[in-house]
Amino acid sequence: MSTSIVDSSARLGSGTGTGEFCYIGRNVQIGSGCVIGHRVVVHDDTVIGDNVRLDDGCVVGKLPMKAAISATTKEQNLPACTVADNCIIGTNVVVYRGAEIGERVLIADQSTVRENVSIGKYTIVGRGVAIENFCKIGQYVKLETNVYVTAYSEIEDRVFMAPCVSTSNDNYVGRTEERFKHFKGVTVKKGARIGVNATILPGKVIHEDALVAAGAVVTRDAPSRKIVAGAPARAIREVPSEQLLENQGWKD
Repeated sequence: MSTSIVDSSARLGSGTGTGEFCYIGRNVQIGSGCVIGHRVVVHDDTVIGDNVRLDDGCVVGKLPMKAAISATTKEQNLPACTVADNCIIGTNVVVYRGAEIGERVLIADQSTVRENVSIGKYTIVGRGVAIENFCKIGQYVKLETNVYVTAYSEIEDRVFMAPCVSTSNDNYVGRTEERFKHFKGVTVKKGARIGVNATILPGKVIHEDALVAAGAVVTRDAPSRKIVAGAPARAIREVPSEQLLENQGWKD
């Protein structure tokens, strides 16, 4: 006898089954050939493609919480969470309603993807990564372990962010009503790379093919094709030509 609960309105494709103690909500659509682990929760209306792996304890389509003094979470009618074909959602990952996950994305264990977030195909979201609300993540991006992507940020295609990179969107550090007028996330342009433990301050732009050195504190925009380092970060030299995105032979 199954210990899982699958709502009568949910639809599971051929070859898809659930582990123990799962919950599949109303109007959920799950494609063919999916592997669903134990204690997985798929909330109402979620749409999951073919050959998707949902590991133990993950939650997909969760509704956001609204704190009384939240600066970024809004009351809203969110579209269903969608997960495209051939994705892997790791153990204890939480993906919120209103998130859109592209093909062949891997979201590693204990990561969080908030509402109003899109993630492009073939992107890797490492272990313990937090992507806050109203963010756009491009294709073929690599967000390594414990990266923090603040709300209202955009990370373009082929960006690499090393472990523990941190971003911010509030120059007022949570005080005075003035801060509500000036929230602005970061923008990381195509092919940029950011080293371990770097910090990017609100509204800053890391331009195409820039390289931010490990431990840098970015207080001004990082120029295209430049290496920036230090606290505050300064341009120190050109990115070597063999390291430029255009010279990697990638089609996309």
